[in-house]
Amino acid sequence: MSSSDQTRAVRAIRGLAEISDAYDVILCDVWGVLHDGVAAFPPASDALVAYRRRGGTVVLVTNAPRPSAPIRGQLRKLGVSPDAFDAIATSGDVTIGLIAERIDDPVLHIGPPRDLSLFEAAGEAAGRSPKLVSLADSAYVLCTGLRDDVADTLDDYEAELRAMAARGLPMVCANPDIVIHRGEALIYCAGALAERFVALGGNVVYAGKPHAPIYRHALALAEAARGRAVDPSRALAVGDGMKTDIAGASRAGLDALLVTRGIHRTALHGDAFEAPADEGRVRRLCAEFKLWPVATIGSLDG
Repeated sequence: MSSSDQTRAVRAIRGLAEISDAYDVILCDVWGVLHDGVAAFPPASDALVAYRRRGGTVVLVTNAPRPSAPIRGQLRKLGVSPDAFDAIATSGDVTIGLIAERIDDPVLHIGPPRDLSLFEAAGEAAGRSPKLVSLADSAYVLCTGLRDDVADTLDDYEAELRAMAARGLPMVCANPDIVIHRGEALIYCAGALAERFVALGGNVVYAGKPHAPIYRHALALAEAARGRAVDPSRALAVGDGMKTDIAGASRAGLDALLVTRGIHRTALHGDAFEAPADEGRVRRLCAEFKLWPVATIGSLDG
């Protein structure tokens, strides 16, 4: 990962095969790369299927705050080919371990009911169920997102976050993403609440990208799939978010491929969405984050 040389041009590619032979493993983001929450992007699946047929290993790495098993079902329902990947690493998987470590501490859950499977899985891992309680009775907070990410706003949580900070309650953030696109709609994620909480003086432990635990988990899954150790210099992270995917790859010592028609689509394409990303815009975005992927691609394709 070239993270400091701001004079270096970032190579623009049209297909994954232009660079993939240099890598044994791809750690691929999901939302924004393989689907938009409404439907899959078939060329992206096809590109990963072709890579695996050439001997590569693919681990999907997602900040979804749920165990990997239901994510597998969700991907199938959206139309992502099951032949596109070997394994899935979710921030939910990492979160389960964090809950299990504090299984006897009462916890406040902030997030939608669909994420309660995390607590069930942690209970199975620990041999007893965690205690879900109100704010007044909690020892820590687990945030998986807004309780209603369609109707709620961040301001709806201001008083609650202030009360948490005043009590010194730590937060476990199960999804460090700030926003995602669901179709064309922009949806706030748990990372947005965590960011607001930190601004209020709160302490946050992050389970997913760009933090190290999920990359250790993903590389372990890749090694299990391949039956041998993985050289980090032969692993490529693919994603559309500078703060999560590209920053996480840099911290883990991995090369990265930035998908430009994802979360940064406006910054990189402007109104010319179907045209290639503007080279000057790419340079400015990389300089802003001080992160330089090895290449960019409009949408993941073969």
